[in-house]
Amino acid sequence: MPSSRTVIIAGAGIGGLTAALAIARRGFEVAVFDQAQRLEEVGAGIQLSPNASRILLALGLTEQLRRHVVVPEELRVIDAQTARVLARAPLGAAAERRYGAPYWVIHRGDLQTVLVEAVRAHPGIDLHLGARVKHFTLTEAGVTISARSAQGEFAHHGAALIGADGLWSSLRRSLGHGREPRFAGHSAWRALAPAEAVVPELRAPAVNLWLGSRAHLVHYPVRGGNLVNVVAIIRDDWREAGWSAPAERAEILARYSAATWSATARALLAAPRHWQKWALYDRRPLAHWGTGAATLLGDAAHPMLPYLAQGAAMAIEDAAVLAHRLAETRDNPADAMRRYERLRRSRTARAQRAARRNGMIYQLGGPAASLRRIALGAIGARLLARYDWLYGWTPV
Repeated sequence: MPSSRTVIIAGAGIGGLTAALAIARRGFEVAVFDQAQRLEEVGAGIQLSPNASRILLALGLTEQLRRHVVVPEELRVIDAQTARVLARAPLGAAAERRYGAPYWVIHRGDLQTVLVEAVRAHPGIDLHLGARVKHFTLTEAGVTISARSAQGEFAHHGAALIGADGLWSSLRRSLGHGREPRFAGHSAWRALAPAEAVVPELRAPAVNLWLGSRAHLVHYPVRGGNLVNVVAIIRDDWREAGWSAPAERAEILARYSAATWSATARALLAAPRHWQKWALYDRRPLAHWGTGAATLLGDAAHPMLPYLAQGAAMAIEDAAVLAHRLAETRDNPADAMRRYERLRRSRTARAQRAARRNGMIYQLGGPAASLRRIALGAIGARLLARYDWLYGWTPV
Protein backbone atom coordinates (compact mmCIF):
# COMPACT_ATOMS: atom_id res chain seq x y z
CA MET A 1 0.00 0.00 0.00
CA PRO A 2 1.25 3.53 -0.75
CA SER A 3 1.90 5.88 2.12
CA SER A 4 -0.89 7.92 3.63
CA ARG A 5 0.61 10.99 1.94
CA THR A 6 -0.28 9.71 -1.54
CA VAL A 7 -2.80 11.79 -3.46
CA ILE A 8 -4.61 9.86 -6.19
CA ILE A 9 -5.66 11.66 -9.38
CA ALA A 10 -8.10 10.08 -11.83
CA GLY A 11 -7.44 11.59 -15.24
CA ALA A 12 -4.25 12.66 -17.03
CA GLY A 13 -5.58 15.61 -18.99
CA ILE A 14 -4.25 19.15 -18.68
CA GLY A 15 -5.85 19.63 -15.24
CA GLY A 16 -4.83 16.27 -13.83
CA LEU A 17 -1.22 16.57 -14.94
CA THR A 18 -0.93 20.14 -13.66
CA ALA A 19 -2.42 19.06 -10.33
CA ALA A 20 0.09 16.21 -10.09
CA LEU A 21 3.01 18.61 -10.53
CA ALA A 22 1.62 21.26 -8.18
CA ILE A 23 0.83 18.77 -5.42
CA ALA A 24 4.11 16.87 -5.76
CA ARG A 25 6.00 20.16 -5.40
CA ARG A 26 4.32 20.46 -1.98
CA GLY A 27 5.94 17.24 -0.83
CA PHE A 28 3.16 14.73 -1.47
CA GLU A 29 3.44 11.47 -3.36
CA VAL A 30 1.06 11.43 -6.33
CA ALA A 31 -0.43 8.54 -8.32
CA VAL A 32 -2.13 9.46 -11.61
CA PHE A 33 -4.43 6.98 -13.38
CA ASP A 34 -5.85 7.34 -16.88
CA GLN A 35 -7.79 4.83 -18.94
CA ALA A 36 -5.93 5.71 -22.16
CA GLN A 37 -3.15 3.32 -23.11
CA ARG A 38 -1.18 6.30 -24.36
CA LEU A 39 -1.82 10.01 -24.19
CA GLU A 40 -2.63 11.20 -27.69
CA GLU A 41 -2.99 14.68 -29.12
CA VAL A 42 -6.69 15.45 -28.75
CA GLY A 43 -7.75 18.87 -29.93
CA ALA A 44 -5.61 21.53 -31.49
CA GLY A 45 -4.95 24.98 -30.06
CA ILE A 46 -5.25 26.26 -26.50
CA GLN A 47 -5.17 29.85 -25.32
CA LEU A 48 -3.04 30.16 -22.18
CA SER A 49 -4.22 33.46 -20.72
CA PRO A 50 -2.18 35.08 -17.92
CA ASN A 51 -4.23 33.47 -15.13
CA ALA A 52 -3.09 30.07 -16.43
CA SER A 53 0.41 30.87 -17.72
CA ARG A 54 1.51 32.33 -14.36
CA ILE A 55 0.82 28.95 -12.73
CA LEU A 56 2.71 26.95 -15.35
CA LEU A 57 5.67 29.33 -15.05
CA ALA A 58 5.63 28.90 -11.26
CA LEU A 59 5.88 25.15 -11.82
CA GLY A 60 9.23 25.69 -13.53
CA LEU A 61 8.02 25.06 -17.09
CA THR A 62 9.03 28.40 -18.63
CA GLU A 63 11.76 27.23 -20.99
CA GLN A 64 9.95 24.04 -21.97
CA LEU A 65 6.86 26.03 -22.95
CA ARG A 66 8.67 28.88 -24.70
CA ARG A 67 9.88 26.39 -27.31
CA HIS A 68 6.29 25.78 -28.38
CA VAL A 69 4.19 28.88 -27.75
CA VAL A 70 3.23 31.75 -30.02
CA VAL A 71 2.80 35.20 -28.46
CA PRO A 72 -0.23 36.87 -30.08
CA GLU A 73 0.15 40.62 -30.37
CA GLU A 74 -3.57 41.37 -30.31
CA LEU A 75 -7.12 40.09 -30.21
CA ARG A 76 -9.13 41.11 -33.27
CA VAL A 77 -12.92 40.93 -33.45
CA ILE A 78 -14.00 40.82 -37.10
CA ASP A 79 -17.32 41.13 -38.90
CA ALA A 80 -18.04 37.91 -40.81
CA GLN A 81 -19.58 39.50 -43.89
CA THR A 82 -17.40 42.56 -44.43
CA ALA A 83 -14.12 41.35 -42.86
CA ARG A 84 -13.97 44.71 -41.08
CA VAL A 85 -12.22 44.75 -37.70
CA LEU A 86 -14.83 45.77 -35.13
CA ALA A 87 -12.55 45.92 -32.08
CA ARG A 88 -8.97 45.27 -31.07
CA ALA A 89 -7.38 44.45 -27.73
CA PRO A 90 -3.60 44.55 -27.28
CA LEU A 91 -2.00 41.32 -26.06
CA GLY A 92 1.74 40.54 -26.27
CA ALA A 93 3.87 42.83 -24.13
CA ALA A 94 0.86 44.97 -23.17
CA ALA A 95 -1.00 42.03 -21.63
CA GLU A 96 2.12 40.84 -19.80
CA ARG A 97 2.65 44.30 -18.30
CA ARG A 98 -0.99 44.56 -17.29
CA TYR A 99 -1.29 41.11 -15.70
CA GLY A 100 2.27 40.15 -14.78
CA ALA A 101 2.22 37.00 -16.92
CA PRO A 102 2.16 36.32 -20.67
CA TYR A 103 -0.78 35.57 -22.94
CA TRP A 104 0.23 32.59 -25.07
CA VAL A 105 -1.32 30.25 -27.60
CA ILE A 106 -0.06 26.69 -27.97
CA HIS A 107 -0.94 23.41 -29.62
CA ARG A 108 -2.68 21.19 -27.06
CA GLY A 109 -0.37 18.31 -27.92
CA ASP A 110 2.70 20.44 -27.18
CA LEU A 111 1.31 21.52 -23.80
CA GLN A 112 0.45 17.93 -22.96
CA THR A 113 3.94 16.76 -23.95
CA VAL A 114 5.59 19.36 -21.69
CA LEU A 115 3.37 18.33 -18.75
CA VAL A 116 3.84 14.59 -19.31
CA GLU A 117 7.62 14.94 -19.53
CA ALA A 118 7.65 16.94 -16.28
CA VAL A 119 5.43 14.37 -14.58
CA ARG A 120 7.59 11.45 -15.71
CA ALA A 121 10.73 13.26 -14.54
CA HIS A 122 9.37 13.91 -11.03
CA PRO A 123 10.39 11.16 -8.58
CA GLY A 124 7.27 11.71 -6.48
CA ILE A 125 4.75 11.04 -9.26
CA ASP A 126 3.68 7.67 -10.67
CA LEU A 127 1.75 7.76 -13.96
CA HIS A 128 -0.41 4.70 -14.65
CA LEU A 129 -1.84 4.52 -18.17
CA GLY A 130 -4.40 1.97 -19.31
CA ALA A 131 -5.95 2.02 -15.83
CA ARG A 132 -9.50 3.24 -15.36
CA VAL A 133 -10.71 4.29 -11.90
CA LYS A 134 -14.17 2.75 -11.56
CA HIS A 135 -15.24 3.80 -8.08
CA PHE A 136 -13.88 4.60 -4.63
CA THR A 137 -14.50 4.05 -0.95
CA LEU A 138 -13.82 6.57 1.78
CA THR A 139 -12.05 5.08 4.80
CA GLU A 140 -10.77 6.37 8.11
CA ALA A 141 -7.28 6.34 6.62
CA GLY A 142 -8.25 8.12 3.40
CA VAL A 143 -9.54 6.73 0.10
CA THR A 144 -9.36 3.35 -1.61
CA ILE A 145 -10.02 3.25 -5.36
CA SER A 146 -11.05 0.28 -7.44
CA ALA A 147 -9.48 0.37 -10.89
CA ARG A 148 -9.27 -1.86 -13.95
CA SER A 149 -6.36 -2.40 -16.32
CA ALA A 150 -5.49 -5.04 -18.91
CA GLN A 151 -4.20 -7.20 -16.04
CA GLY A 152 -7.55 -7.07 -14.21
CA GLU A 153 -9.04 -5.18 -11.30
CA PHE A 154 -6.93 -3.80 -8.47
CA ALA A 155 -7.20 -1.52 -5.46
CA HIS A 156 -5.03 1.47 -4.58
CA HIS A 157 -5.03 3.42 -1.34
CA GLY A 158 -4.21 7.06 -0.75
CA ALA A 159 -4.85 10.00 1.52
CA ALA A 160 -7.10 11.79 -0.99
CA LEU A 161 -8.73 11.43 -4.41
CA ILE A 162 -9.13 14.04 -7.16
CA GLY A 163 -11.55 13.33 -9.99
CA ALA A 164 -10.07 15.03 -13.05
CA ASP A 165 -11.75 12.70 -15.53
CA GLY A 166 -13.46 15.26 -17.70
CA LEU A 167 -16.93 16.18 -18.91
CA TRP A 168 -18.28 12.62 -18.75
CA SER A 169 -16.67 11.97 -15.35
CA SER A 170 -17.61 8.68 -13.68
CA LEU A 171 -16.29 9.93 -10.34
CA ARG A 172 -18.67 12.87 -10.52
CA ARG A 173 -21.53 10.37 -10.60
CA SER A 174 -19.99 8.43 -7.71
CA LEU A 175 -20.06 11.67 -5.71
CA GLY A 176 -23.81 11.91 -6.18
CA HIS A 177 -24.03 14.22 -9.19
CA GLY A 178 -26.14 12.15 -11.56
CA ARG A 179 -27.47 14.79 -13.95
CA GLU A 180 -26.18 14.37 -17.51
CA PRO A 181 -24.32 17.17 -19.36
CA ARG A 182 -26.59 19.60 -21.24
CA PHE A 183 -26.21 19.95 -25.00
CA ALA A 184 -25.56 23.55 -26.09
CA GLY A 185 -27.09 23.24 -29.55
CA HIS A 186 -23.71 23.90 -31.16
CA SER A 187 -20.92 21.86 -32.69
CA ALA A 188 -17.28 22.89 -33.02
CA TRP A 189 -15.21 21.99 -36.07
CA ARG A 190 -11.44 22.15 -35.81
CA ALA A 191 -8.55 21.89 -38.23
CA LEU A 192 -4.93 22.90 -38.68
CA ALA A 193 -3.96 24.77 -41.82
CA PRO A 194 -0.35 25.06 -43.02
CA ALA A 195 0.66 28.69 -42.60
CA GLU A 196 1.89 28.90 -46.17
CA ALA A 197 -1.59 27.93 -47.40
CA VAL A 198 -3.23 31.10 -46.05
CA VAL A 199 -2.72 34.77 -46.81
CA PRO A 200 -0.31 36.70 -44.52
CA GLU A 201 -3.06 38.56 -42.64
CA LEU A 202 -4.56 35.24 -41.52
CA ARG A 203 -1.29 33.84 -40.16
CA ALA A 204 -0.23 36.97 -38.27
CA PRO A 205 0.43 36.53 -34.51
CA ALA A 206 -3.07 37.39 -33.35
CA VAL A 207 -6.17 35.76 -31.92
CA ASN A 208 -8.96 36.36 -34.43
CA LEU A 209 -12.66 36.12 -33.61
CA TRP A 210 -15.08 36.39 -36.56
CA LEU A 211 -18.71 37.05 -35.61
CA GLY A 212 -21.51 35.95 -37.91
CA SER A 213 -25.16 34.94 -37.73
CA ARG A 214 -25.65 31.48 -36.19
CA ALA A 215 -21.91 30.80 -36.56
CA HIS A 216 -18.54 32.19 -35.56
CA LEU A 217 -14.91 31.45 -36.26
CA VAL A 218 -11.68 31.58 -34.22
CA HIS A 219 -8.13 31.20 -35.52
CA TYR A 220 -4.57 31.83 -34.39
CA PRO A 221 -1.09 30.47 -35.19
CA VAL A 222 0.51 27.58 -33.29
CA ARG A 223 3.75 25.58 -33.46
CA GLY A 224 6.01 28.53 -34.02
CA GLY A 225 3.63 30.02 -36.57
CA ASN A 226 3.95 27.04 -38.91
CA LEU A 227 0.29 26.07 -38.50
CA VAL A 228 -2.94 28.01 -38.08
CA ASN A 229 -5.42 26.60 -35.59
CA VAL A 230 -8.96 27.01 -36.92
CA VAL A 231 -12.18 26.44 -34.93
CA ALA A 232 -15.55 26.98 -36.58
CA ILE A 233 -18.64 26.85 -34.35
CA ILE A 234 -22.13 26.48 -35.73
CA ARG A 235 -25.63 25.90 -34.44
CA ASP A 236 -26.31 22.21 -34.85
CA ASP A 237 -28.52 19.32 -33.75
CA TRP A 238 -25.69 16.77 -34.00
CA ARG A 239 -24.84 15.73 -30.44
CA GLU A 240 -22.61 12.66 -30.56
CA ALA A 241 -20.33 12.30 -27.52
CA GLY A 242 -16.60 12.47 -28.11
CA TRP A 243 -13.95 14.92 -29.24
CA SER A 244 -12.68 13.82 -32.63
CA ALA A 245 -15.43 12.72 -35.02
CA PRO A 246 -14.31 12.98 -38.67
CA ALA A 247 -15.82 15.89 -40.58
CA GLU A 248 -15.97 17.05 -44.19
CA ARG A 249 -14.58 20.33 -45.46
CA ALA A 250 -17.43 20.67 -47.97
CA GLU A 251 -19.99 20.57 -45.18
CA ILE A 252 -18.41 23.32 -43.12
CA LEU A 253 -17.92 25.49 -46.21
CA ALA A 254 -21.62 25.07 -47.00
CA ARG A 255 -22.49 26.33 -43.50
CA TYR A 256 -20.24 29.38 -43.99
CA SER A 257 -21.81 30.42 -47.27
CA ALA A 258 -20.58 33.22 -49.52
CA ALA A 259 -23.85 35.04 -48.91
CA THR A 260 -23.02 35.71 -45.27
CA TRP A 261 -19.26 35.16 -44.93
CA SER A 262 -16.45 37.07 -46.58
CA ALA A 263 -14.16 35.49 -49.15
CA THR A 264 -11.26 35.92 -46.72
CA ALA A 265 -12.90 33.80 -44.04
CA ARG A 266 -14.02 31.17 -46.55
CA ALA A 267 -10.49 30.93 -47.95
CA LEU A 268 -9.25 30.12 -44.47
CA LEU A 269 -11.89 27.41 -44.07
CA ALA A 270 -10.91 25.94 -47.44
CA ALA A 271 -7.21 25.71 -46.54
CA PRO A 272 -7.19 22.64 -44.21
CA ARG A 273 -7.75 19.25 -45.83
CA HIS A 274 -8.75 17.37 -42.69
CA TRP A 275 -11.44 18.39 -40.21
CA GLN A 276 -12.76 16.97 -36.95
CA LYS A 277 -15.81 17.99 -34.95
CA TRP A 278 -17.31 17.62 -31.50
CA ALA A 279 -20.67 18.46 -29.97
CA LEU A 280 -20.59 21.12 -27.26
CA TYR A 281 -21.87 20.40 -23.76
CA ASP A 282 -21.61 22.00 -20.36
CA ARG A 283 -23.25 21.56 -16.95
CA ARG A 284 -24.94 23.88 -14.51
CA PRO A 285 -22.74 25.00 -11.59
CA LEU A 286 -22.79 22.63 -8.61
CA ALA A 287 -23.64 23.65 -5.05
CA HIS A 288 -20.98 21.24 -3.80
CA TRP A 289 -18.30 19.16 -5.51
CA GLY A 290 -16.99 16.44 -3.22
CA THR A 291 -17.21 14.70 0.09
CA GLY A 292 -14.63 13.57 2.62
CA ALA A 293 -11.16 13.33 1.09
CA ALA A 294 -12.53 13.28 -2.47
CA THR A 295 -13.20 16.19 -4.80
CA LEU A 296 -13.44 17.15 -8.46
CA LEU A 297 -11.25 19.31 -10.68
CA GLY A 298 -11.55 20.90 -14.11
CA ASP A 299 -14.28 19.73 -16.49
CA ALA A 300 -15.35 17.04 -14.02
CA ALA A 301 -16.41 19.84 -11.66
CA HIS A 302 -17.33 22.74 -13.94
CA PRO A 303 -17.34 22.00 -17.68
CA MET A 304 -17.80 25.14 -19.72
CA LEU A 305 -18.40 26.09 -23.32
CA PRO A 306 -15.37 27.31 -25.28
CA TYR A 307 -16.58 30.88 -25.82
CA LEU A 308 -14.36 32.29 -23.08
CA ALA A 309 -11.33 30.10 -23.94
CA GLN A 310 -11.04 29.19 -20.25
CA GLY A 311 -11.70 25.45 -19.94
CA ALA A 312 -8.03 24.50 -19.58
CA ALA A 313 -7.22 27.69 -17.65
CA MET A 314 -9.85 26.99 -14.98
CA ALA A 315 -8.50 23.46 -14.52
CA ILE A 316 -4.97 24.83 -14.16
CA GLU A 317 -6.22 27.33 -11.58
CA ASP A 318 -7.98 24.52 -9.71
CA ALA A 319 -4.72 22.59 -9.55
CA ALA A 320 -2.81 25.48 -7.98
CA VAL A 321 -5.49 26.28 -5.39
CA LEU A 322 -5.95 22.65 -4.37
CA ALA A 323 -2.19 22.15 -3.97
CA HIS A 324 -2.06 25.21 -1.67
CA ARG A 325 -4.91 23.93 0.48
CA LEU A 326 -3.46 20.42 0.81
CA ALA A 327 -0.13 21.88 1.88
CA GLU A 328 -1.81 24.01 4.54
CA THR A 329 -3.53 21.07 6.25
CA ARG A 330 -1.41 18.05 5.42
CA ASP A 331 -3.07 15.87 8.04
CA ASN A 332 -6.63 16.77 7.08
CA PRO A 333 -7.15 16.46 3.30
CA ALA A 334 -10.94 16.49 3.69
CA ASP A 335 -10.79 19.94 5.24
CA ALA A 336 -8.36 21.08 2.54
CA MET A 337 -10.76 19.95 -0.16
CA ARG A 338 -13.75 21.74 1.31
CA ARG A 339 -11.75 24.97 1.53
CA TYR A 340 -10.56 24.48 -2.06
CA GLU A 341 -14.16 24.06 -3.20
CA ARG A 342 -15.31 27.17 -1.35
CA LEU A 343 -12.57 29.19 -3.01
CA ARG A 344 -13.29 27.86 -6.50
CA ARG A 345 -17.06 27.50 -6.83
CA SER A 346 -18.07 31.12 -7.37
CA ARG A 347 -15.23 31.93 -9.77
CA THR A 348 -15.70 28.86 -11.95
CA ALA A 349 -19.48 29.38 -11.97
CA ARG A 350 -18.93 32.96 -13.14
CA ALA A 351 -16.68 31.69 -15.95
CA GLN A 352 -19.30 29.09 -16.94
CA ARG A 353 -22.00 31.74 -17.14
CA ALA A 354 -19.76 34.18 -19.02
CA ALA A 355 -18.87 31.50 -21.58
CA ARG A 356 -22.51 30.64 -22.20
CA ARG A 357 -23.40 34.33 -22.51
CA ASN A 358 -20.58 34.92 -25.02
CA GLY A 359 -21.90 32.05 -27.13
CA MET A 360 -25.23 33.81 -27.50
CA ILE A 361 -23.63 37.17 -28.32
CA TYR A 362 -21.19 35.74 -30.85
CA GLN A 363 -23.93 34.28 -33.04
CA LEU A 364 -26.55 37.02 -33.03
CA GLY A 365 -28.30 37.80 -36.30
CA GLY A 366 -30.49 40.56 -37.74
CA PRO A 367 -30.94 43.81 -35.80
CA ALA A 368 -29.24 42.30 -32.74
CA ALA A 369 -26.06 41.80 -34.79
CA SER A 370 -26.14 45.48 -35.76
CA LEU A 371 -26.37 46.48 -32.11
CA ARG A 372 -23.46 44.14 -31.38
CA ARG A 373 -21.32 45.92 -33.98
CA ILE A 374 -22.17 49.31 -32.49
CA ALA A 375 -21.36 48.13 -28.96
CA LEU A 376 -18.01 46.66 -30.02
CA GLY A 377 -17.12 49.88 -31.80
CA ALA A 378 -17.85 51.84 -28.64
CA ILE A 379 -15.76 49.51 -26.46
CA GLY A 380 -12.77 49.65 -28.82
CA ALA A 381 -9.40 49.35 -27.11
CA ARG A 382 -11.05 48.97 -23.70
CA LEU A 383 -12.04 45.41 -24.64
CA LEU A 384 -9.20 43.84 -22.65
CA ALA A 385 -10.15 45.66 -19.44
CA ARG A 386 -13.49 43.81 -19.43
CA TYR A 387 -11.51 40.67 -18.60
CA ASP A 388 -9.38 42.01 -15.77
CA TRP A 389 -11.39 39.84 -13.34
CA LEU A 390 -10.36 36.80 -15.35
CA TYR A 391 -6.77 37.39 -16.46
CA GLY A 392 -5.62 39.27 -13.36
CA TRP A 393 -6.33 36.36 -10.99
CA THR A 394 -3.48 35.01 -8.88
CA PRO A 395 -3.44 31.83 -6.74
CA VAL A 396 -4.68 32.21 -3.16
